[in-house]
Amino acid sequence: MLSKKPPIALLAFAFRPFFLLSAAYAACIILGWSLLLFTGTTLPISWPALLWHSHEMLFGFVAAAIAGFLLTAMTNWTGAAPLQGKALLALVLLWCAGRVVMWLSATLPWLVVALVDLAFLPVLAIYVTRVLLRAQNRKNLILVVILTLLFIANLLMHLGQLQLSPGLMRQGELLGLNLITLMMVVIAGRITPAFTANWIRMHGGNPARVIRSARMDLLAIASTALLIPLNLGGVPGSVVAVCALAAGVVNAIRLFQWRGWLVNKEPLLWILHLGYLWIVVALLLRAAGLLLPGLSDSLWQHALGVGAMGTLILGVMTRVAMGHTGRALQLVRFGLLIYIAIILSGMLRMLAAAQLIDYTTGVLLSAVFWIIAFALFVVLYWPILSRPRADGRPG
Repeated sequence: MLSKKPPIALLAFAFRPFFLLSAAYAACIILGWSLLLFTGTTLPISWPALLWHSHEMLFGFVAAAIAGFLLTAMTNWTGAAPLQGKALLALVLLWCAGRVVMWLSATLPWLVVALVDLAFLPVLAIYVTRVLLRAQNRKNLILVVILTLLFIANLLMHLGQLQLSPGLMRQGELLGLNLITLMMVVIAGRITPAFTANWIRMHGGNPARVIRSARMDLLAIASTALLIPLNLGGVPGSVVAVCALAAGVVNAIRLFQWRGWLVNKEPLLWILHLGYLWIVVALLLRAAGLLLPGLSDSLWQHALGVGAMGTLILGVMTRVAMGHTGRALQLVRFGLLIYIAIILSGMLRMLAAAQLIDYTTGVLLSAVFWIIAFALFVVLYWPILSRPRADGRPG
């Protein structure tokens, strides 16, 4: 019997195409947004420009990164064979189709745009559910629930666009932000302390210094998750503020217990701690914005979007790209520039939102550094992600 021909390296594991596409698209979105914002360039989009920008960040860029991570992590959780070859290519093309229709939405019927863009998350959720249930891995089904709710958030944005209702679109946007925050708290809360403890053990230290508390994990996840129904339920802002403050404090304590300063010599680890710190900052700024008049929502939203999402996604991608291709867990040459660029992007965007520097200059420079960070990832990691594993093993 003939043996099955292995897929090309780029389609051997989900993290390979999705990480490259996520990074490339992150740069493209901000380039397109900057052209809209600063040059008066028009794009063939039917959506309000600001909501198009946020939609593509959440349901384009972040969704691809989620798919790459989740489909890869599942093989470790369940022992199942990875999604690869033609099936993976089909999922990748489905995501790409969503991006095409969103960039051409003014030239296409609303129903076509909505159906094509909305299809990716349900397909991903169904596949993940099947794999987890087959392996009786029910503890990770919370991620399927989040994927399903992300689909609903995306649906709300499309329905709002149909009804010319910016309010409904913003509800979808806020739900998406809340859900991605929760997903980061869940996933980063697992991998960051585990990787930190392992590194300390490997370098002769005491891994017990990294405190992983089941009670603190539950409080962090529950307080962050509570923001979802509170925001949808129309409760007073003061109640949401208290919840956001509690979530910020609990997640700050959780982060402190992981002892991030012990890994300050390992960029692949301190970047994860820094990314989680941005979540804490975003939650506290969210609380402050609801309690203090005049504090813009742009502060917490960009602390979350540019800071937490940008930093954590790059941190995870740079680590997974090495570990899952049979290479040493270290940054590639010039890889530190990726981290420096995303840090500068986050800081400049916050300074601009707080009006501590000239707004136009701050936003433009933040965009430039964002594009540099993700373009560098594509350039530096393309040779790794597009070629077979260094150790000769499949995957």
